[in-house]
Amino acid sequence: MKNLPLHWKIIIGLFLGIIYAFFSVKWGWNKFTIDWIDPFGTIFIRLLKFIAVPLVLLSIISGISTLPDLSKLGRMGAKTMAAYLITTVAAVGVGLILVNIAQPGATIAQDQRIKNRIKYELWVQQTDGVEILDGKHFLSDPAYANFRDAAASELVDELNRAQEDPSLSKKMADASQMKEAGPLQFFVDFVPENIFQSLSDGKLMLQVIFFGIFFGIVLLMIPREKAEPVMAFIDGTNEVFLKMVEVVMNAAPFFVFALMAGVIAKMASTTAEVIEIFKGLAAYSLVLVAGLAFMIFVFYPLLMKIFVRELPYAAFFRKISPAQFLAFSTSSSAATLPVTLECVRDNLGVSKNVSNFVLPIGATVNMDGTSLYQAVAVVFMAQMHFVDLSIAQQATIVLTATLASIGSAAVPSAGLVMMIVVLQSVGLNPAWIAIIFPVDRILDMCRTVVNVTGDATVSTLIAKSEGDLDMEILNS
Repeated sequence: MKNLPLHWKIIIGLFLGIIYAFFSVKWGWNKFTIDWIDPFGTIFIRLLKFIAVPLVLLSIISGISTLPDLSKLGRMGAKTMAAYLITTVAAVGVGLILVNIAQPGATIAQDQRIKNRIKYELWVQQTDGVEILDGKHFLSDPAYANFRDAAASELVDELNRAQEDPSLSKKMADASQMKEAGPLQFFVDFVPENIFQSLSDGKLMLQVIFFGIFFGIVLLMIPREKAEPVMAFIDGTNEVFLKMVEVVMNAAPFFVFALMAGVIAKMASTTAEVIEIFKGLAAYSLVLVAGLAFMIFVFYPLLMKIFVRELPYAAFFRKISPAQFLAFSTSSSAATLPVTLECVRDNLGVSKNVSNFVLPIGATVNMDGTSLYQAVAVVFMAQMHFVDLSIAQQATIVLTATLASIGSAAVPSAGLVMMIVVLQSVGLNPAWIAIIFPVDRILDMCRTVVNVTGDATVSTLIAKSEGDLDMEILNS
């Protein structure tokens, strides 16, 4: 076991955690698992997160301050944002193509879909500023009269549950606040009032990135003799945090075991419930997983094959697999960032200049998996309510999902808040997100792998274009 590569140890820990969780649920050990095993998973995420935020700040400052001139920063920044934008739009496009071809919402019983449609039309009547999207009117059709009472009763129950559910109410309030913000609010939020407050709040990572870029640029502008002591301090501190990552990762297989066992134990109390979680919303889940798998196993490797011909297909996954498996177990791009930095630098040969700049930005603004998920989920929920979305409405989903992904926090299930914004953008009921709650945690783990793989791919492509790719490390 000592000579086994880290990624294999993480895989073993992950699968042992899943197997243990099934027996834990079956034999009634859930309380023991939640009380005595799950806390180690929480500790693991906390360790990675407290390392991630200062590491982002120090890495960006270090990367920028070692650039030969500011023109390279501008060029690299433009390439980075363009690459992330292209991959995000591609991810949304893949999601829309798959969900329109597979029609997962149409697999639900016809009577249930009719009832859902009538609930949708009743909701439109009760909501100001919303109109029926496709011009159809089931509510006034005598053929569906026997569905009205049941639909009205279910709508009332759903609204009551939504009001009583604190997590859903919080997400709705957050989405409402985002929607009401002015057009330049994003840029306002980008600038920190207090950098120490931003460092202590993981949701304010964009502000940390802004401060890091600003600090690094100014460091380049002052005389070299005055900048060197600051740069030496930053580089030394950065190395300390990277060493922390290495120490924590030595225990990663055990932590991943605890994390997976705890996640499943908290999701269900019987084996039947565990099976139902994996079976629930099966058609939707399969379409989404197919889209995410396409991004991981076809789209990103194809980009690498086109632009970095020297890297074999299997080698790409071998080199970034520790970050991928960690992303799956933590469901957090931010928590995985320290390991992503290590994999990209030590295994793919991306220079510190590029990796320290591109990856922290990617962990915050590049959410390919989240964008694809939003596209699939919104169209799926429209399909199961017999709502036909036009090409223009689906184009709105592309635009909104792309913009929403930029503001999506790099933490578990943050995409649900963005989902509400996307639903509202096309005039659908935001409370529908409750439909996908049962399988969201598992699917969140899958889409985080896409986010992290996209970050690693883009950073490698930028390094190749800038001549900052160590081919000796890449081919090792």
